Amino acid sequence: MTIRTIKVDHLARVEGEGSLYLRIQGNEVAEARLSIFEPPRFFEALLRGRAYSEAPDITARICGICPVAYQMSAVHAMERAAGVKVSEPLRKLRRLLYCGEWIESHILHIYMLHAPDFLGYQDAIEMARDHTDAVNRGLELKKTGNQLIRLLGGREIHPINIRVGGFYKCPEEKELKALGEKLKWARDAALETVRWVSGFPFPEYRRDYEFVALRHSSNYPINEGRIVSSKGVDIDACEFEDTFEERQVPHSNALHAFVKGRGAYFVGPMARYNLNFTKLPELARSAAKEAGLGEHCDNPFQSIIIRAIEAVFACDEALTLIEEYEPPEEPAIDVLPRGKTGWACTEAPRGILYHRYQMDANGDIIAASIIPPTSQNQKTIEDDLCAMAADNLDLDDEALQWRCEQTIRNYDPCISCATHFLNLEVERR
Repeated sequence: MTIRTIKVDHLARVEGEGSLYLRIQGNEVAEARLSIFEPPRFFEALLRGRAYSEAPDITARICGICPVAYQMSAVHAMERAAGVKVSEPLRKLRRLLYCGEWIESHILHIYMLHAPDFLGYQDAIEMARDHTDAVNRGLELKKTGNQLIRLLGGREIHPINIRVGGFYKCPEEKELKALGEKLKWARDAALETVRWVSGFPFPEYRRDYEFVALRHSSNYPINEGRIVSSKGVDIDACEFEDTFEERQVPHSNALHAFVKGRGAYFVGPMARYNLNFTKLPELARSAAKEAGLGEHCDNPFQSIIIRAIEAVFACDEALTLIEEYEPPEEPAIDVLPRGKTGWACTEAPRGILYHRYQMDANGDIIAASIIPPTSQNQKTIEDDLCAMAADNLDLDDEALQWRCEQTIRNYDPCISCATHFLNLEVERR
């Protein structure tokens, strides 16, 4: 019996370090294993004994792409522990800050990490030779998201202006208005991005996923909402660990997450879109219709379109928030979460990000739990790899390897949160 092995030492366009093992016996895929071997960094242990006020700055260091997500989940959890809510102007400023992160993260993924898969290029640099205008558009769009983060957060990477209770300093109205014109351009560029990616060739591939996302009563979810699923979950963040569980697997330094009693689930833009389509503004819904999508999408290869639609939403939402801006009376409120436990879940670009903190009587952290979206998606990614490979056994190893890598990038995995290169090994018998 012939054994065929494929090994890829470097997969760029995935954030983090990991490997893939695919074993095919005859006409069946016997095993698909995504191994995350990047060393764990023990942030939950690092937080123990630190003051509650340090959590946003410490957890932001988990990721350089989505630090705002970690800061937002941390501040919301601490404020819940203290039983306080920030004022509406502060709430809107946080939503505006998060819009900046959605823009820069989604655009980075679309243009630099995922589009080359569909257009047949090894990387964005090679792609830029034939698609110069598109790549320049992507770079300028990402810059706009970064400018929004810098204005509200103090700097683009690991912002320093976020604190429990609000901000250290609030922007002046003229500073936000100055960014408005750039955001109008960005909104048009994001609409053009939807048109561009909707023309990509998409494999026919669908599975029956359990989508999980936040749902808010009136807004497309970013910072707030109940945790819901396409198969009946409807819970508060404090019930997360009663409904979901993590399991250690031998081949990964990231835990696999499951819905208790059911199995793997899917978080991220596709989940948000499927569970909250009606909460999108008319502009984004029209863009989806023009791209050929309905209210539901279950082809993960089309997630690149949904990310572009969310970029349209984020630009449009940012403009609305700037137009409605009323400076808060104070940049922050007092928060003292002593002897309490706080839970929060916000929507990172890649999906729900859960934080739980237990504080002692001094407000120091006794225990912390952080469950990032990529670890929640890891089992679903492996299931996709199995199903996708089974449908494409007629492909040669090079083509199958490409499709495996593309399948993983559908999820825009941030493996350092939970991996920069992927070793791919395919064994055929």
